[in-house]
Parts: sequence; C-alpha cells; structure tokens
Amino acid sequence: MQYSTPYGNLKEGEINVKVNCKLNGKYCGKCCYNTEMVLTEEDIERIAKLGYSRDYFVDTTGSFPKLRNVNGHCVFLDEKTDRCMIYDHRPLGCRLYPLIYDVKERRVVVDNLCPKASEIGEETIRKYSKYVEMLVARVLRKL
Repeated sequence: MQYSTPYGNLKEGEINVKVNCKLNGKYCGKCCYNTEMVLTEEDIERIAKLGYSRDYFVDTTGSFPKLRNVNGHCVFLDEKTDRCMIYDHRPLGCRLYPLIYDVKERRVVVDNLCPKASEIGEETIRKYSKYVEMLVARVLRKL
C-alpha cells in the first residue's frame, strides 16, 4: 500500500517516526488509551484488507473517521502486552506519533503526553513535519 502525498507516492514503511516504546522493559501503549487517532481512506482500506470490518475499527461519530476505542483503548491494542496488533499496518497518524499538530501554535510539535517525548529531536520534527501537516490538511478537507 502506498500513501499518495504532494511529495509523491510513499510506501508504508517510509513514514515512520522511530520511538523506543518500552518503559521498564514493557511496552508503554499510553498513546493508545482514549485515542482520537484520525484515519485516512488509505488507512481504512489497508486495515480492512487484513480482514477487519470497518464497523469494527472505524469510529464515525465525529467530524472525521478515527480509530474506535473499546474499554478505553484502541481496538487494536492488546491489553496484556500493550502492543499494537496491527503494528506493521497501523494508521499514518500512529506512524507519525508522538508528532502532532498544535493548533494554537500552528506548527508540528512533540506530544508532551508521550513518556518518550524528550527523545524526539529537532531533526526528526523537521523530517516528518510535512507528513503531519499533510494528514491535518486531509482531515480538514473532509470537514
């Protein structure tokens, strides 16, 4: 699966902020609790091809499609391990996290709710900012 971007078509693995998500030897998973992660149409198609129905993982109650929460966490979070069950196929927003768009500052920042936020440097922010901005633009076009 490819992402169509203003910068050309990119394969899934080409957009992936590297973060060591382990704390004290266990996966953190904090970003997967009470998530409001947006989904692009490419995300939905890719995950549906894994055999999941849209109704199972897409929450359409808001202004844009987002990952469904079950018991306070993403439907794809394994509660026992705090690992993503579709990690290799996860949504674009998940691949970019902990980079987020700060509406007040009107720029891409590192989410300070992430326990590993301090490990994300300016070079990473510069490298992936255009993809975060692209994701935000796609969401806003749907509103």
